[in-house]
Amino acid sequence: MSLSLSINGEQHEITCDPTTPLAYVLRNALKLKGTKIGCGLEQCGACAVLVDGEVALSCSAAVEQFVGKEIVTIEGVGATEIGARVQDAFVAETAAQCGYCTSGLVVAATALISDGRGTDRAETVEALDQHLCRCGSHPRVLRAIERAAKAS
Repeated sequence: MSLSLSINGEQHEITCDPTTPLAYVLRNALKLKGTKIGCGLEQCGACAVLVDGEVALSCSAAVEQFVGKEIVTIEGVGATEIGARVQDAFVAETAAQCGYCTSGLVVAATALISDGRGTDRAETVEALDQHLCRCGSHPRVLRAIERAAKAS
């Protein structure tokens, strides 16, 4: 089946089974490798993308759910002022260790700050509850988000 998807501001015609998870379409059909597949159960956050400005986990959600919506992946986040600020803050705070979770965290942080949040530590921790980092970068991630939120 042919599906039309808007990804990072561009229209893409994809031919696939409509139940294929979005993350697989992004990675395999479109070669957008920044969206990671960690757990495959939408429980780790590595597969986070923005859908109409909101965080969505994409490793098991059927691609057909995203037709008619604006999808922004980690490859497109830096094109926005807030996304670029978040990326810069992650670099400044060395907020990535192995890096596997980083794209999902940057996407989530971009959505958080776009909503006018990110300066309250407890609120940020709650907003990132679905994002796992096994390397222990949490303190640096939180500092990066606070830095990006305050830079506005």
